[in-house]
Amino acid sequence: MNKIRILAAAATAGFAALASAPALADLTIGVSISLTGPTSALGIPTKNGIALWPKEIGGEKLNVIVLDDATDPTKAVQNTRKFLNEDKVDVIVGSTATPVAAAMADVAAEGKTVQLMLSPVNLPEGRGGWSFRMPQSTAVMAIPIVEQWKKLGVKTYGFLGYADAYGEAWLKDITPLAEKAGIKQVAVERFARTDTAVTGQALKLMSANPDAILVVASGSGSAMPHKGLVERGYAKGKIYQTHGAATMDLIRVGGADVEGSFVSSGPAVVAEKLPDSNASKALGVQFKNQFEAANGKGSANQFAAHAFDVVLVLQKAVPIALKKGKPGTPEFRAALKDAFETMGRTPVSQGVLNWTATDHFGYTPETGVLLKVVNGDWQVVH
Repeated sequence: MNKIRILAAAATAGFAALASAPALADLTIGVSISLTGPTSALGIPTKNGIALWPKEIGGEKLNVIVLDDATDPTKAVQNTRKFLNEDKVDVIVGSTATPVAAAMADVAAEGKTVQLMLSPVNLPEGRGGWSFRMPQSTAVMAIPIVEQWKKLGVKTYGFLGYADAYGEAWLKDITPLAEKAGIKQVAVERFARTDTAVTGQALKLMSANPDAILVVASGSGSAMPHKGLVERGYAKGKIYQTHGAATMDLIRVGGADVEGSFVSSGPAVVAEKLPDSNASKALGVQFKNQFEAANGKGSANQFAAHAFDVVLVLQKAVPIALKKGKPGTPEFRAALKDAFETMGRTPVSQGVLNWTATDHFGYTPETGVLLKVVNGDWQVVH
């Protein structure tokens, strides 16, 4: 029977105790995620999702190695090199933070090994040839927000986002989409993931008097800037958040301050509330039922869903790749990349993927779902 080998930094109290001896598995997956540091709120549910992975895929036993990158790009690069040079992995998964996942991409390409990113990283042209995204692109997830702005007659908006790759990706993608809709960007402010207040930024944004404000943050960290705006008197119902914030942590930490706000999300978070015609509904319900049975009601979020979807894409691609090579060989790793690029339309819990050689995001435009916080829960906006 397959055993999952989990290795974490000593700083992750109690987690290292779960480590078990490596299995003599045919298919080896190296996972680098943030179990400590500023984005541990993303990495921990991902780890819990990985704990539910099956014992085999495509008839091949799994050997899963999980390392903590501590939300540190340098550490993530070290983890990735270990995966390639020592563990001889067939697939790299990670990381949950955008700057950290981006740092891993070049190493994965050097090793000619597929990286399944757990963050929506925009990479420059010519980079990321071996990196495929499990989360939706910021361009796709911006669509439901701008569509809602159009319906409500929003003419101006402000931007308050992370001063890193995730924030810049959203700024880059929503700007032209809003401009095309005739919606003007009147102010841009940034903050660090480690900041504990955004007083100055909030005051500057409010002085511009935008009809709406987009907050770009993730996990429980998305509540702080949101509360900062509300505490300065900005209307609750005019604040929008990205798919990085589509987690109950926003509602738990934000409390009454996030009531009436809007969040762009993948389908998995609200799967049971979607129409039966939605291609992701059944898979999303399956994910939520499985994850919450193991981790408690209300624990499912999009980060755990991406871990669930890793299995779905591997279950489709691995049998294809096995026709050209065996795990542990360069032939298999190359064949796996080709399989992802040619396997076609693939429903997952977070949307419908259709990766190609030129598109490693792959999600279709209708993937995004707009949610509203109503009475401490999500309501789908139709």
